[in-house]
Amino acid sequence: MNKLIPLLLVVFVPWSTVLASDPSFDVAAARQRIAASLDSAYPHLDALYKDIHSHPEIAFQETRTASLLAGEMKKLGFQVTEHVGGTGIVAIYKNGPGPTVLVRTELDALPMEEKTGLPYASRAQQTLNGRLTYVDHSCGHDSHMAWWVGTALTLVAMQDQWHGTLMFIGQPAEETVSGAKAMLADGLFTRFPKPDYGFAAHVDASPVGTVTIKDGVISSASDAIDIVFNGRGAHGSMPDKSIDPIVMGAHFVTDVQTVISRQKDPQVFGVITVGSFQSGTVNNIIPDSAELMLTLRSYSPEVRKLLIDGVDRTARATAEMANAPPPDIKYMHGTASVHNDAGLSARASAILKGALGDQVTFIPANLPGGTASEDFSEYVDAGVPSVFFGIGGDDPRMIADFKNQGKPLPVNHSPYFAPVPEPTIRTGVTVLTLAVLMVASR
Repeated sequence: MNKLIPLLLVVFVPWSTVLASDPSFDVAAARQRIAASLDSAYPHLDALYKDIHSHPEIAFQETRTASLLAGEMKKLGFQVTEHVGGTGIVAIYKNGPGPTVLVRTELDALPMEEKTGLPYASRAQQTLNGRLTYVDHSCGHDSHMAWWVGTALTLVAMQDQWHGTLMFIGQPAEETVSGAKAMLADGLFTRFPKPDYGFAAHVDASPVGTVTIKDGVISSASDAIDIVFNGRGAHGSMPDKSIDPIVMGAHFVTDVQTVISRQKDPQVFGVITVGSFQSGTVNNIIPDSAELMLTLRSYSPEVRKLLIDGVDRTARATAEMANAPPPDIKYMHGTASVHNDAGLSARASAILKGALGDQVTFIPANLPGGTASEDFSEYVDAGVPSVFFGIGGDDPRMIADFKNQGKPLPVNHSPYFAPVPEPTIRTGVTVLTLAVLMVASR
């Protein structure tokens, strides 16, 4: 997923608004208790983070990771159910009558090789689609799991300050935007209480300690489509005896961009990317098929449908022009945009600014969200008012050095992406703990 790059715009929400809605919530006192809890717990969280970082697992293969987190939550007194939606976990902690509050972390890593040079860098490998691949937490989910455990630990220590039910979920397969759907299909909101509120956060390449809250749309919809063009193989010297699938694929890669440039409103967001084009084995054989893998990104349901339909229509027309059999078009998975709740976003902004000051940025709904995707949208669309926070993870000195050298900063999904652990995890715990206290304080 990507993750939001904060815009340098701060909208002030009057502190009186928060005091009116949360008259018993002493933010300064809560901040002090959170800090004290972290001072005691951080060595354990650091060890947990480095363990997870060194042992990443890809989507729906997160067996070790899920077992590790389940054990952490059991030690804190949570009732834990494993294997929800495959490798997902649900941890419930009841503290009297009150709201049910969901806090989510992702479990999965990415199929890529880490190049950070960290002493605890991953050298793990797993099998994906029949091939052995390196695996790396280059998206930042290792930070998320550490601050998820830290938030649970802190809220248990502060249970005199809140009431209700905590529903901490460890979700598989965020990177394939399919884990949330799998958990919901496995009864997440029927076997367990349906949450009244939901919170999650994601680390990004902005300065460490910074927090971004975006009202409204914060991420794009994502759709993955695989296409196989079916041709006829022949010798490379006899193209007239073939139906060349590489030529078909090449035509498609170019032509499908006209859906963006000539069919979509130029003032709205939409992207079609061909991320993989696989065909052939050697230079003198025209193959009989070509496989393309696409990702589509959009904000609105209307544009989302336009892109999906445009890809389908262009692929079929490409094959017909080549006098080839119809292509095999397979919709793999997808998810809608994440929408932050307006009222919760404003309250969270005010509370966090009270705790963290100018480190907090509020982005209003009329400004665009991020262009990558996140399947936290599935919980929102299931009727859970939520806020998804962005949390900075990069050392400001490193950011300045890269800028001075004219080099691009490593971002999420880069093999060099490496958030600074302690301040990143501390900020994540602080943000999520205060968010829960905001809606469940006594």
